[in-house]
Amino acid sequence: MKLSINKTLLEKISSPLLDEKKLTLYVKRDDLIHPTVSGNKWRKLKYNLQEAQKQKHDTLLSFGGAYSNHIYALAAAGKLFGFKTIGIIRGEKTLPLNPVLEFAQKSGMRLYYISRTAYRDKYNPELIGEFKERFGKFYLVPEGGTNMLAVQGCEEIVDEIDDIDFDYICCASGTGGTISGIITGLNGKHKALGFSALKGGEFLKDDVGNLVKGYCGKDFDNWDIITDYHFGGYAKSKPELLEFMKQFEKAHKIPLEFIYTGKMLYGLFDLIKKDYFKEGQTIIAVHTGGVR
Repeated sequence: MKLSINKTLLEKISSPLLDEKKLTLYVKRDDLIHPTVSGNKWRKLKYNLQEAQKQKHDTLLSFGGAYSNHIYALAAAGKLFGFKTIGIIRGEKTLPLNPVLEFAQKSGMRLYYISRTAYRDKYNPELIGEFKERFGKFYLVPEGGTNMLAVQGCEEIVDEIDDIDFDYICCASGTGGTISGIITGLNGKHKALGFSALKGGEFLKDDVGNLVKGYCGKDFDNWDIITDYHFGGYAKSKPELLEFMKQFEKAHKIPLEFIYTGKMLYGLFDLIKKDYFKEGQTIIAVHTGGVR
C-alpha cells in the first residue's frame, strides 16, 4: 500500500526578525504530501492501514471531534485504499454539517455521534463491544491516529532531513504522536519542541514520554512541550492568531490553519522574539497540513 510522495520540500523563511536574531528557519512542507491525506495524518495512518490490510479488515473505525483533521484524513484514505470508514463523533449532530464532516460523509464515512460523557470513556471495552455489535468487525484507529504505528510513521520525518544541520525541530501537538516520532527519530541528537493545540496540554508531557518509552524503550531529555499558545483550546482562535496567519501567508505564500500549524508558528515566532534560541541556530518547523 503506497501513496506516491516525494521527499517534502524544506522551504527557507526570510524575515527581518530572523535577520535581527541571527537565526535560520526552514518550514518542512509536509502539507504537500497529498491534497486530502496530508502531513502528519498520512504518516500516522500509513502503517495502521498496512496493519489493517494485513489483518484482512475492510473497515476502519476511529474517533474525533466535529472539526477533526484526523477524521477528514481517515475518510479520504479509506476512499483511496478501499476501506469502509466509521467516524465516532464527539457531541450531538448539528445540521448543516461543517465542511470537515460534510467531506468525510461524501467520502463514504459513516458518522455516528456519542455524548461528550461517553466520548471521554470511548475505549471502554463495553462501548467498543457495542460498536462491534452495531457495525461488525473493524480495525480500531485511535483518536488522532496516535499509537506505536503512528510513531513509526512520524519517525520518518527526521529521516528525510539529511542535508541540513539543524538545532531544533518543531511541530504542533494534539495527541502527541508526531512529536513522539520526531523524538525517537532524533535518538538524543538535536532538540524537539511540540506546541500544544489544546488548553491544559501539560498532560502531553507524560503521554509523549510514555509513547517514546513504549516505542523504543528509551528516555530522552532533548525535547519539551510548549503549552502557552493554545489560544483558548482546540479549534479556538483569537484575532492576533488570525492576523499573524494572514501576514505569514502573505509574506511566504505558505497556507496555514488555525487549529495546529498556525498556533505552532505563532508560538515559534514569539519564542524567537523572546530570545528562546541562541544566535546562529537553525530551526525546522514541520508543516503538518490540515483542513483550512
